[in-house]
Amino acid sequence: MYTKPRYEKKVDAELQLLGFETYLPLNRTLKQWSDRKKWVSEPLFKSYLFINTSISYYYDILNVNGIVKFVNFEKSPVVVSEKEISLIKQILGSEIAIEVMNEDFVVGTNVEIISGPMHGLKGFIIENRSNSHVVVSLQSIKQNILLNIPVNKIRNCLNK
Repeated sequence: MYTKPRYEKKVDAELQLLGFETYLPLNRTLKQWSDRKKWVSEPLFKSYLFINTSISYYYDILNVNGIVKFVNFEKSPVVVSEKEISLIKQILGSEIAIEVMNEDFVVGTNVEIISGPMHGLKGFIIENRSNSHVVVSLQSIKQNILLNIPVNKIRNCLNK
Protein backbone atom coordinates (compact mmCIF):
# COMPACT_ATOMS: atom_id res chain seq x y z
CA MET A 1 0.00 0.00 0.00
CA TYR A 2 0.96 3.64 -0.40
CA THR A 3 1.12 5.93 2.66
CA LYS A 4 1.44 9.62 3.24
CA PRO A 5 5.08 10.73 3.31
CA ARG A 6 6.78 9.82 6.63
CA TYR A 7 3.73 7.87 7.86
CA GLU A 8 5.11 4.40 7.13
CA LYS A 9 5.99 3.50 10.74
CA LYS A 10 2.78 4.97 12.18
CA VAL A 11 0.59 3.11 9.66
CA ASP A 12 2.54 -0.11 10.25
CA ALA A 13 2.03 0.11 14.02
CA GLU A 14 -1.68 0.93 13.67
CA LEU A 15 -2.34 -1.95 11.27
CA GLN A 16 -0.52 -4.38 13.55
CA LEU A 17 -2.64 -3.19 16.50
CA LEU A 18 -5.70 -3.98 14.39
CA GLY A 19 -4.35 -7.51 13.85
CA PHE A 20 -3.09 -7.25 10.28
CA GLU A 21 0.13 -8.90 9.10
CA THR A 22 2.39 -6.17 7.71
CA TYR A 23 5.97 -5.80 6.58
CA LEU A 24 7.85 -2.50 6.59
CA PRO A 25 11.39 -3.05 5.28
CA LEU A 26 13.72 -0.75 7.21
CA ASN A 27 17.24 0.16 6.12
CA ARG A 28 19.79 1.25 8.72
CA THR A 29 21.46 4.44 7.51
CA LEU A 30 24.07 6.78 8.99
CA LYS A 31 22.61 10.30 9.00
CA GLN A 32 24.76 13.37 9.47
CA TRP A 33 23.57 16.64 10.90
CA SER A 34 25.67 19.73 11.43
CA ASP A 35 26.48 18.72 15.02
CA ARG A 36 26.34 14.89 15.05
CA LYS A 37 26.00 11.59 13.25
CA LYS A 38 23.43 8.95 14.12
CA TRP A 39 22.33 5.56 12.84
CA VAL A 40 18.61 5.61 11.97
CA SER A 41 16.19 3.05 10.56
CA GLU A 42 14.38 4.43 7.53
CA PRO A 43 11.83 2.76 5.27
CA LEU A 44 13.61 1.11 2.34
CA PHE A 45 10.80 2.16 -0.01
CA LYS A 46 9.52 5.64 0.85
CA SER A 47 5.72 5.71 1.42
CA TYR A 48 5.29 1.96 0.81
CA LEU A 49 4.14 -0.74 3.20
CA PHE A 50 3.39 -4.40 2.50
CA ILE A 51 0.27 -6.00 3.97
CA ASN A 52 -0.96 -9.58 3.85
CA THR A 53 -4.76 -9.43 3.80
CA SER A 54 -7.84 -10.32 1.84
CA ILE A 55 -9.92 -8.00 -0.31
CA SER A 56 -12.77 -8.17 2.24
CA TYR A 57 -10.79 -5.85 4.55
CA TYR A 58 -10.01 -3.37 1.75
CA TYR A 59 -12.16 -0.48 3.07
CA ASP A 60 -11.33 -1.11 6.74
CA ILE A 61 -7.66 -0.76 5.91
CA LEU A 62 -8.18 2.39 3.84
CA ASN A 63 -9.78 4.07 6.88
CA VAL A 64 -6.50 3.93 8.83
CA ASN A 65 -4.99 7.41 9.18
CA GLY A 66 -1.99 7.87 6.90
CA ILE A 67 -2.96 5.39 4.20
CA VAL A 68 -3.38 6.95 0.77
CA LYS A 69 -4.33 3.92 -1.32
CA PHE A 70 -3.47 0.41 -2.30
CA VAL A 71 -0.94 0.19 -5.09
CA ASN A 72 -2.96 -0.89 -8.13
CA PHE A 73 -2.22 -2.27 -11.55
CA GLU A 74 -5.12 -2.31 -14.01
CA LYS A 75 -7.57 -1.46 -11.19
CA SER A 76 -6.54 -4.42 -9.02
CA PRO A 77 -4.31 -4.29 -5.94
CA VAL A 78 -0.77 -5.41 -6.72
CA VAL A 79 0.16 -8.77 -5.21
CA VAL A 80 3.77 -9.10 -4.10
CA SER A 81 4.90 -12.72 -3.93
CA GLU A 82 6.23 -14.29 -0.76
CA LYS A 83 9.43 -15.00 -2.72
CA GLU A 84 9.95 -11.26 -3.37
CA ILE A 85 9.31 -10.40 0.29
CA SER A 86 11.82 -13.10 1.33
CA LEU A 87 14.37 -11.65 -1.09
CA ILE A 88 13.95 -8.16 0.42
CA LYS A 89 14.40 -9.63 3.91
CA GLN A 90 17.49 -11.54 2.78
CA ILE A 91 19.06 -8.42 1.24
CA LEU A 92 18.34 -6.34 4.35
CA GLY A 93 19.85 -9.08 6.53
CA SER A 94 23.11 -9.02 4.60
CA GLU A 95 25.99 -6.58 4.99
CA ILE A 96 25.38 -5.12 1.52
CA ALA A 97 24.96 -1.34 1.31
CA ILE A 98 21.50 -0.67 -0.10
CA GLU A 99 20.20 2.38 -1.91
CA VAL A 100 16.85 2.47 -3.69
CA MET A 101 16.77 4.61 -6.82
CA ASN A 102 13.30 5.48 -8.02
CA GLU A 103 14.33 8.29 -10.32
CA ASP A 104 13.96 7.64 -14.03
CA PHE A 105 16.59 9.56 -15.98
CA VAL A 106 15.50 10.33 -19.54
CA VAL A 107 17.53 11.64 -22.46
CA GLY A 108 18.04 15.40 -22.09
CA THR A 109 17.85 15.46 -18.27
CA ASN A 110 20.37 17.87 -16.73
CA VAL A 111 22.33 16.04 -14.04
CA GLU A 112 25.20 16.54 -11.62
CA ILE A 113 27.73 13.90 -10.60
CA ILE A 114 27.47 13.54 -6.81
CA SER A 115 30.40 11.24 -6.01
CA GLY A 116 33.62 9.90 -7.40
CA PRO A 117 36.50 11.64 -9.17
CA MET A 118 34.16 13.75 -11.34
CA HIS A 119 32.13 14.97 -8.31
CA GLY A 120 30.42 18.31 -8.96
CA LEU A 121 30.59 18.23 -12.75
CA LYS A 122 27.33 18.88 -14.56
CA GLY A 123 26.10 17.49 -17.85
CA PHE A 124 23.06 15.96 -19.44
CA ILE A 125 21.84 12.47 -20.28
CA ILE A 126 22.47 11.60 -23.92
CA GLU A 127 21.74 7.88 -23.67
CA ASN A 128 20.07 5.63 -21.11
CA ARG A 129 21.83 2.27 -21.53
CA SER A 130 20.08 0.39 -18.73
CA ASN A 131 18.41 0.90 -15.39
CA SER A 132 21.82 1.00 -13.75
CA HIS A 133 23.94 3.13 -16.11
CA VAL A 134 23.49 6.24 -18.23
CA VAL A 135 25.88 8.10 -20.51
CA VAL A 136 26.49 11.72 -19.52
CA SER A 137 27.97 14.46 -21.69
CA LEU A 138 29.99 16.95 -19.63
CA GLN A 139 30.06 20.41 -21.17
CA SER A 140 31.64 22.39 -18.32
CA ILE A 141 35.15 21.49 -19.42
CA LYS A 142 34.48 22.57 -23.03
CA GLN A 143 34.87 19.01 -24.27
CA ASN A 144 32.29 16.47 -25.24
CA ILE A 145 33.41 13.66 -22.94
CA LEU A 146 31.15 10.67 -22.61
CA LEU A 147 31.19 8.96 -19.23
CA ASN A 148 29.45 5.76 -18.29
CA ILE A 149 28.10 6.74 -14.86
CA PRO A 150 26.02 4.53 -12.53
CA VAL A 151 22.68 6.21 -11.73
CA ASN A 152 23.44 6.23 -8.00
CA LYS A 153 26.35 8.61 -8.71
CA ILE A 154 24.22 11.32 -10.36
CA ARG A 155 21.23 13.44 -9.44
CA ASN A 156 18.75 15.48 -11.39
CA CYS A 157 19.82 19.14 -11.24
CA LEU A 158 16.17 20.14 -10.78
CA ASN A 159 15.91 18.05 -7.56
CA LYS A 160 18.47 19.88 -5.41
